[in-house]
Amino acid sequence: MVDYCDALRSPNAWNFALSLFILFGILVSYLPQHYRIIVRRSSEGISPYFVLLGTTSGTFAFANILTLPTSRADLACCSKISAFGCFAGALGVAQIGVQWSCFTVILLLFLLFFPRASPLSPPRHPTSAAPSYRTAVLVVGICITHIFLTVIVHLIFVYRFPSQLKACAEFFGIAGTILAAIQFLPQIYTTWRLQAIGSLSIPMMCIQTPGSFVWVGSLAGRLGAAGWSTWGIYLVTGVLQGILLIMAIGFEMRDRRDRKKHDAGGPERTKRAVKNSSGTVEERQDNERTALLGGEGQN
Repeated sequence: MVDYCDALRSPNAWNFALSLFILFGILVSYLPQHYRIIVRRSSEGISPYFVLLGTTSGTFAFANILTLPTSRADLACCSKISAFGCFAGALGVAQIGVQWSCFTVILLLFLLFFPRASPLSPPRHPTSAAPSYRTAVLVVGICITHIFLTVIVHLIFVYRFPSQLKACAEFFGIAGTILAAIQFLPQIYTTWRLQAIGSLSIPMMCIQTPGSFVWVGSLAGRLGAAGWSTWGIYLVTGVLQGILLIMAIGFEMRDRRDRKKHDAGGPERTKRAVKNSSGTVEERQDNERTALLGGEGQN
């Protein structure tokens, strides 16, 4: 153990700088998404199942690195090395902890700003495919319950079955990888169905997509092949988020072209019929998209 801790006394300057850069990058990357939801005062366009899978996979990922023997050994060395060495050794844990915290904020903002109907304001999503407020509350409840259960399982293995910690960490990692592998599928479907990004933040995805692969390299360098269950999660999410980013940029560019044509006095669009009780299917694709988004409809 002493020899292992000696290796952490003088951390590699390049690895330390990269890990610190990634830590702040993770924090900064989520701020555009938090800001967009708050400014729009709506989480419209964000799939509740994307939020559910993202939060639960993030919880498993955080539990994985906290349970992984390599990470526990790094943290145990803090009593034997300098504060700087301890901080450098704990950066891997801090990175995933910040990522989990930031996504949990999205979970809370998703519920707080979830579009709700009132007697004076009809539902913005009149179709049956739109998620209900009850679904949003259920998603938050499941996520909170999952966090508590994961903490309990982690503590049981730490204090009752310490010899099985590696197996427990791999279970958390595999479960997190499976959830992460399908995390973006509901959001990809929702964005495609709406044909618009809604409250999704393109700047967030522009930062996170390439950042995911940098993070994979950093974690793989720190944990090695034995930590595949940790960095594998972010390899999968990086690929899927890249697909969503390409789709979102395509829709945003198309909408900007439409707005420019409209502002320039382009061909007049057919006025959309509105019914509060059910959606109206229009012949023109742009009017269909407006109806799905529940926006103010362009003439």
